[in-house]
Amino acid sequence: MTVTIELAPARNDARIPLETSGPLAWLLTRLSRRIYGKVLDPLRVASHHRPVLVTSLLLEAGAGRWKKLPRQLQALAVMTTAQEIGCSWCMDFGYWEYHHRGVEPRKLRDVPHWRESPVYTPIERAVMAYAEAATATPPTVTDEMVADLREQLTDAQVVELASLVALENHRSRINAGLGLTSQGFKAECEVPQPRAS
Repeated sequence: MTVTIELAPARNDARIPLETSGPLAWLLTRLSRRIYGKVLDPLRVASHHRPVLVTSLLLEAGAGRWKKLPRQLQALAVMTTAQEIGCSWCMDFGYWEYHHRGVEPRKLRDVPHWRESPVYTPIERAVMAYAEAATATPPTVTDEMVADLREQLTDAQVVELASLVALENHRSRINAGLGLTSQGFKAECEVPQPRAS
């Protein structure tokens, strides 16, 4: 007997059904709700293909151990990549994730217009420029960009940066291609405004 678990009402924008069934779906539902407060849509769609799901989970678990690059630079690289691709799900979740990891909210909010925003340091701008260039099709990374990064970061940090940008390209292109959009994570981070008396 197969038990179907409706994880949440299906949104009209998803191109793959968000409903899944079976014991793995049940386990993912429980774990995701415990960790994130809701079931992540990328887990829902990946659960239609078990080898893709398992590979993605292993990749994310491995990447979670990358700690050479400072958290703020990791966040800006990931968010810039998601912005460049146009993945609203990744922008929404990325904001939530890095907000909870202590990254300054203004820096996260200003990613869409990072070139004009005064909140970024020179190294943050260099990281964001690299993320944007590495995400372009074809990539537009120059020797000068990498040389500039190597003056301020170790080679291990540059490798981690390149890997984070590539990983976010993977995530964002899957999510955007399957029509996954914001699940409201960012809204959970916003401070409610006091009511006018």
